[in-house]
Amino acid sequence: MTRSPLFLAALASSAVPGLDPVRVQGVATRPGDLFEIAYVQDSQDRRWVVKAPCTAAAGAMLDDVSALSGLLGRRIEIAIPMVRGYSPVPEGRAAVYLRLPGRPLDFAALDAGPLAAEVGRALGHIHNIDHLVLEEAGRPTYDAEAHRRRQLSELDRAAATGHVPTGLLTRWEHALEDVSLWRFAPSAVHGTLTGDNVLASFEDDDDASTGRVRGVLAWEESRIADPADDFAELASVAPARTLDAVLDAYAATRIERPDVHLVRRARLAAEMAPLRRLLRALSAGELDVVESTAEQLRALEARVEADDRRHAQEDRRRSERAEQARQQAAATPAGRETAAASPPSELERPEPDWDATQPHVPFPAPGATQAISKAPLLDEAHGRPASDGGPSTYAAPESQAREGTRTGSTVHDPAQDPPHEPAQEPTPEPGQPAHEGPAGGTVDEPGDATHTAGAGNEAVRHDRTGSTVFSSPGDVHPVGEPATDGTAEGSADEPARQPEESQPVPVVAPGSEASAFEIDEVEALPEDEGAVLDLHEGASGFVPVTPPGQARTDESP
Repeated sequence: MTRSPLFLAALASSAVPGLDPVRVQGVATRPGDLFEIAYVQDSQDRRWVVKAPCTAAAGAMLDDVSALSGLLGRRIEIAIPMVRGYSPVPEGRAAVYLRLPGRPLDFAALDAGPLAAEVGRALGHIHNIDHLVLEEAGRPTYDAEAHRRRQLSELDRAAATGHVPTGLLTRWEHALEDVSLWRFAPSAVHGTLTGDNVLASFEDDDDASTGRVRGVLAWEESRIADPADDFAELASVAPARTLDAVLDAYAATRIERPDVHLVRRARLAAEMAPLRRLLRALSAGELDVVESTAEQLRALEARVEADDRRHAQEDRRRSERAEQARQQAAATPAGRETAAASPPSELERPEPDWDATQPHVPFPAPGATQAISKAPLLDEAHGRPASDGGPSTYAAPESQAREGTRTGSTVHDPAQDPPHEPAQEPTPEPGQPAHEGPAGGTVDEPGDATHTAGAGNEAVRHDRTGSTVFSSPGDVHPVGEPATDGTAEGSADEPARQPEESQPVPVVAPGSEASAFEIDEVEALPEDEGAVLDLHEGASGFVPVTPPGQARTDESP
């Protein structure tokens, strides 16, 4: 069916509200075309495209792809048609969308330059589309085996028509039965990527190197299948160096590495393209198209041997260029490549005096520091009263204590306990800060120290996570007294040491005559069992709590 351009302009006016056509230009159709197209310009100088199907099958394809345009518009870097309205026709619905900028390309005249690289990058972006997008739009999905069997089925149908030469049938059957040729990762495929459907704009109309791919048309046959299908026309008509430039840019853009047989399958898809056109013409009853397609197949059989020889030479040259590139890469020192790729400012920058790739210790070893705390209290949950009259002393081990096997909350290894010497007791200096810099190797932080408290002299270490770990008196001992062996529960034969009164406890570095640092004196726990110790940061003392029925007495902390 042939519709006039004025009729297509009327369809556009009825499909899009506010579209008032002032000019229309028809596009010449060829036998076997699926759609009729016209360009319409409205009163607001907007340019529209009207696309009407020629058959019912084409109308179904146009309806199916309408959902894809809305999903792809936000996920692809090149422009695609965005349908703005539909108008009913006997074969289905005519679609109307804004005309995309750019001019179609001729792959046969495409040079191996920047524009060829643009085509390769555009193909890579299309094939990188997530499969879920096309599946959501209802597009067909074929894995490698399903795609191969689908083409075998088409070949069997075409062979039954009698219009396909026997030589081509045998050739294609052998290629389709070679399973090693069909090992590929399926990807999103445009389906009809010809030069007529790729639009490019040029900064200089006389210089093809200024071209840039702006959009891709005709997504009606998009699917998830073999990525080689989109290289069919490039592999059949483009010069060898142009195809290499497209493939190089394509491989650099793809997320997945292209397989080694992509070009061979692309040439096979180009040879079998008339086969599909023959089947569509037979289904539509277009006998003139059937005859012309059968003539094309006979001409293909006559030149297929010459094409094979030409392709073999191209493949050999491509392999030689790839081998030369590998040899040059192997002969070039790695440092020279880095120097050539790095700007001068990067080369003049001094190297750091440490190697970030080597393991390093970010903090001092535990044996090189002394643990200091702000009077942590043994919790009653561990079986000790909040106040038992015992001292609150700090441990200053001279060597790193090794933790034994953890059983419950007890960690002890008596065999590895080092001997301890009594620490010196210099006179504390008021106002001396409890924090030391990197030279002292000690930082006073609450909740990250080791102390002893209670009658059993059980050492309690509060780590930063808030957990409490008990260790034996052999690991930690009060300052000024020799260490004794024992367990975390204490020895029943040896009574606990009970000082008569609380004393300030200075902490000094082992083996030092002068005090490297001091801390403020540590208060003893309150005598009253009802007293509450305020351990929040900045607390200055104990807050006595008066039990019910007892008079409150003022005590100094």
